[in-house]
Amino acid sequence: MPLPMRNSSLVSVLARSILMGEATEEGIVARLSRTLGRKWRWVRPLTRRFLESFADRPRPKRRDVIAFLLHDQGFGRARGKYWRELRVTEWIAGSQKMEPVARAKEWAIPAITSVGELARWLQLSENEVEWFGDLKGIGAGRIDSKLSHYHYRVLAKKFGSVRLIEAPKPRLKELQRRILSGIIENIPVHLAAHGFIKGRSIKSFASLHVGKRVVLRMDLKDFFASIAGARIQALFRTSGYPESVADLLGGICTNAVPASLWKGAGGGIDPGMLREARQLYRRPHLPQGAPTSPALANLCAYRFDCRLNGLAEAVGAIYTRYADDLAFSGDEEFERCVERFAAQAAAILLEEGFTVHHRKTRIMRQGVRQYLAGLVINERTNVVREDFDRLKAILTNCVRYGPESQNREGHGAFRLHLEGRVGFVEMANPAKGLRLRRILDQIQWK
Repeated sequence: MPLPMRNSSLVSVLARSILMGEATEEGIVARLSRTLGRKWRWVRPLTRRFLESFADRPRPKRRDVIAFLLHDQGFGRARGKYWRELRVTEWIAGSQKMEPVARAKEWAIPAITSVGELARWLQLSENEVEWFGDLKGIGAGRIDSKLSHYHYRVLAKKFGSVRLIEAPKPRLKELQRRILSGIIENIPVHLAAHGFIKGRSIKSFASLHVGKRVVLRMDLKDFFASIAGARIQALFRTSGYPESVADLLGGICTNAVPASLWKGAGGGIDPGMLREARQLYRRPHLPQGAPTSPALANLCAYRFDCRLNGLAEAVGAIYTRYADDLAFSGDEEFERCVERFAAQAAAILLEEGFTVHHRKTRIMRQGVRQYLAGLVINERTNVVREDFDRLKAILTNCVRYGPESQNREGHGAFRLHLEGRVGFVEMANPAKGLRLRRILDQIQWK
């Protein structure tokens, strides 16, 4: 029997019908006609306006569809004219289908259309998925509570700024790694991105700028924390996942920091910057320490990578990015406009929700040391001479006096620390790296 409904309830049911099944004109018209029990003449024009409104955008949330219906003048006139006759005659049941945007249809990601399917894919119960997704923010309570999914470390950086390490606990980290390998790593990133990508490295990031007349280096402030949870959920909806699935995937990969964390974190930190950090980290964001965060950050940077790459090409420059380090380089044409270019790039980044750390911006012309991510790039990729000499001296003293005498910074795994530093030199300059490797192999370890 047809069910008379209040206008607000009717709008909610119609929004659900629109989101069920395929997002095509015929599919939506058919579902709305079934829901309302007849083919109203105003349904097809409404469907076309909906599809035009959300074209080339992430899959809308239900609240976005409700807002569209409430603000659509044609639907408003229909409700006013036929309010006595509008009835819900059939409830459209079942799960929503995958609805990726056009460019996402070729991505090799699993089809997950309900919370139950997500739970099975993660090998959890539905309650456990909702627990780890934490969409209600239960885990953002007391820091010492067992409800929290993260361990925290607050570090003071230069100039009184804050760095927060958010390390997920083992079970959450396992889920994040599953999402990383099963979904996120199968979504392509921009060619300008070189950080945390198989086959790319610091060397590939820097090598494209070797021998250029001028190099511009820019750094993003609070890169991970600037990426809000809503943006991650939108990324998963863009991939085609229904709202309920996308929200939980986003919840598992993001975190909101408990306010109590900051009470004892004043040592060495500027009070103003501490207040900014408290505001920044209180909302859901990408946590620095989660295995999913670097790859998700690369995907969320895709739009500004496209814009900055286009801006660079317009002045004959090259653009690459390694996480939050941005590099541009070129010859005479780029050198003539590099200061104005830096201002335009900063404006683009601000429009995209990111802030440039202007104190770290460098314009490096030929005749001075040009360096990116710890590598000198004037003539070829190389390590900084002072860093090489210092490391060589440490290794030599380790051979002469024993490694314990050189571990002045108290590294818990000093041997691995030295292995990593030598490996970095080997990557940048294999000949110099070989010289250090030979010294390292002579060290007598207890």
